[in-house]
Amino acid sequence: MNRPNLWSERKEILFEDNHLLVINKPAGLLVQGDATGDEPLSSKAEEYLRFKYKKPGAAFIGVAHRIDRPVSGIVILAKTSKALSRLNEMFRDNKIHKTYWALTGKCPDPTSGHLTHWLVKDPIRNTTKAYTERHGQGQKSDLDYTVLGQAGNRYLIQVNPITGRPHQIRVQLATGLGTPIVGDVKYGFLAPLPDVSIALHARQLQLQHPVTKEDMVFVAPLPDMPHWEAAEAYY
Repeated sequence: MNRPNLWSERKEILFEDNHLLVINKPAGLLVQGDATGDEPLSSKAEEYLRFKYKKPGAAFIGVAHRIDRPVSGIVILAKTSKALSRLNEMFRDNKIHKTYWALTGKCPDPTSGHLTHWLVKDPIRNTTKAYTERHGQGQKSDLDYTVLGQAGNRYLIQVNPITGRPHQIRVQLATGLGTPIVGDVKYGFLAPLPDVSIALHARQLQLQHPVTKEDMVFVAPLPDMPHWEAAEAYY
């Protein structure tokens, strides 16, 4: 069995115990399989566990949450059904505190605040539209944000989503503040990044371990990419 290339240096593994596998996902990798047929993070994780523990059959990997394909950062995978069930409940009840970093081309005004929108997803176009008032089947979506400072010719924004909707941070920053995320041409940025990622990174997750009940904080280093270099000053 070949060792999975993704984790040959173990840089992407932030934490592992009997119940959890916490990964710093590279941009461009799906979390869970879709119609493209591309190999997702979940399959790579299963392969990693089969190799590490010399399992003759499939290893259990449960996906409790996802981040978009062009987004990098923390993804928590469950290694047991007990952990998966409890993680699902924790995400549903907003008991996991998420922090993202985003780069934008201009500074939001005001530089900190709270955004509330009703989001409607178009599954055909794979886009989400934000409305400032209650709208049809739109899901109420909330986040807090603050500008950490200037990062080169960009602005580094810390975002704490209170809800977890598809494309939430991307569309709320673009619609609510007029500051689309760098590289995110789907939501109004003018040009893509060379690697076709967007400058949005799932930076930190704070939670109580679903089984041991220990308080845990996971922090994911930024991708080693030129557009993130200036943001490293804010570590």
